[in-house]
Amino acid sequence: MKKLDDIDLQILTLLFNDADITNKELASKIGTAPSTCLERVKRLKSTGVIKGSFIDVNYNTIGGNIQAMAAIQLQPYSEQIVNNLRDELLVLPEIISMFHMGGAFDFYIHMSVKDTEHLRRFVFEAITSRDEVTNVETSLVFEHSRSPAIPTFN
Repeated sequence: MKKLDDIDLQILTLLFNDADITNKELASKIGTAPSTCLERVKRLKSTGVIKGSFIDVNYNTIGGNIQAMAAIQLQPYSEQIVNNLRDELLVLPEIISMFHMGGAFDFYIHMSVKDTEHLRRFVFEAITSRDEVTNVETSLVFEHSRSPAIPTFN
């Protein structure tokens, strides 16, 4: 893959902070022609640098009054068990994101629920009821923040 130049990095930064920006606005902010900007965005997508675009939802406004993280240990541990757990949990509406980890815990799950009873039921029914889950530690999220910058590795 071609190394990203300063214009590519500017495009990524602007899209990272506002995926809804128009191509015309994007081109204006980085000082290129709209056609050049559009081609660069297409190349960033086709090479897998940009994997998709997402919206940042305020979960409280749709009834998700509590966010939590669950750290999960599995036993036995195999690729099939890991893939099944990931695939079966990701479709549940409470799940925001999942992280397959190395270390003491195999997964960290970020979730949103309406209240503590919903959290309790969800953890029991969706997670601890599974035979392969040996340990779950659940923590409340007081605040979730996202960096406005993308990492640079120059």
